[in-house]
Amino acid sequence: MEIFAPLRELSPSQWRTFIAAFLGWCLDAFDFFLVTFVITAIADDFKLPIPTVLFAVTIALMFRPLGALLFGMLADRYGRRGPLMLSIALYSLFELLSGFSPNFTALIVLRALYGIAMGGEWGVGAAIALETLPAKARGVASGIIQQGYATGYLLAALVFGTLFQYIGWRGMFFVGVLPALLVFYIRRGVEESPAWRSGQSRSLGMGVGLWQSIRQHPILFVYAILLMAAFNFMSHGSQDLYPTFLLKQHGFNPQSVRNVTVLMNVGAIVGGTLIGALSQRIGRRMAIMACCGLGAVLVPFWSGAQTAATLALGAFALQFFVQGAWGVVPAQLNELSPAEARGTFPGFTYQLGNLITAYAAQWEAAFATKRFPLPPPQGANYGHAMALAMVAVFAAVFILALVGPERRGVDFMAKRAATVSA
Repeated sequence: MEIFAPLRELSPSQWRTFIAAFLGWCLDAFDFFLVTFVITAIADDFKLPIPTVLFAVTIALMFRPLGALLFGMLADRYGRRGPLMLSIALYSLFELLSGFSPNFTALIVLRALYGIAMGGEWGVGAAIALETLPAKARGVASGIIQQGYATGYLLAALVFGTLFQYIGWRGMFFVGVLPALLVFYIRRGVEESPAWRSGQSRSLGMGVGLWQSIRQHPILFVYAILLMAAFNFMSHGSQDLYPTFLLKQHGFNPQSVRNVTVLMNVGAIVGGTLIGALSQRIGRRMAIMACCGLGAVLVPFWSGAQTAATLALGAFALQFFVQGAWGVVPAQLNELSPAEARGTFPGFTYQLGNLITAYAAQWEAAFATKRFPLPPPQGANYGHAMALAMVAVFAAVFILALVGPERRGVDFMAKRAATVSA
């Protein structure tokens, strides 16, 4: 397809960087989503209610902004490669240690540490990739890199459906150490960002530089954080509780959950890749708004389906548009970023948005339990709670995209990014 033509012009070095950024986010998401599949098992093991155990998801999301800030500042001062490798090594380590948790308190502490390490990967990985690739390839590259997230979710579903019955929830975390191997690939095959090497992205190395950038672009920072809060609720609100929805409300076994979730993430990968590439032609904002409108129309079918086939079809369709919109985000945030803050701005604003909506899955579960209870073993109508939340969040993302700025194709090698106001 013509929209993928820019990828044919990438050099071997650019391809290696592109692949590393995709795999970093893919394996990050793989480790994150492993826990969402074993919430019920952890609850049974520690004798805790599901909304309480979902705090293991919430705490990781809450600590991601700290990781984005720390690793982003390191990336702006010392380059992108080192902080990227450190982030991947640490989130793999804390994932492994989570499997040894003797109690729920220990698990929460380890998930918080995991969240810090995980929070550093996205911003730094996206920066090194999009600073390395030509401007005309940003749309398609953005879509593909972001779908590392859906690919990681798909891999987590495959591992859960295939191995959970043999290795239990602790074994699932042990599998999560595998992303550490990516560090060796980055060390051998990935070069430093040319924008950073040129000296145009170094001035934010110390904390005072970040606050100076915020003071110079306050509206831009606030806008990006609000946009990312709405975006993160759109993804986490439709994904994190979904395995529990299938297991509890519909009584699916692990294999059926795997099958539906895999198809759901195929839809996400296809949607994110296509819409990300299309945004290079129709614009970032227009692509996001179209996905929100079409996604909102699909919500009743997605949440109200009853058979495995219709649930899978609804999940495929909804995630096509959820992740279709997300496919635009890496390019949009990097293009809006002040040039000297590109290692920090995208990841920091993204993860602060995550912090605002960190309680998405936990809130949905509590809302469903309180407002839409069902007799055991279902417990609650999770689908109805998710549907109400998703209609509202699609509207929020649409409005924020409508009123926001766009700088498609901005030159990343320029001395300074022009001031942007939302």
